[in-house]
Amino acid sequence: MLVLNGGQRELLADKLLDAANLAVAALFFGQFVTGTSFSFPVALLGAAVWCLLSGLAIMLTGRRTP
Repeated sequence: MLVLNGGQRELLADKLLDAANLAVAALFFGQFVTGTSFSFPVALLGAAVWCLLSGLAIMLTGRRTP
């Protein structure tokens, strides 16, 4: 199992937030840039991926009290 120290967890969380923003930009806002018809399922997928990756990032940075 991979064991990360605090700094590595924070860096991974930061990069997960970057990936979440890229996913929502590509799947949701990208539809407006390309000029194709708006696809509601693709937009929902972008929002779901953003929520998933953001949630993982929040879980990584969560502090546990002993």
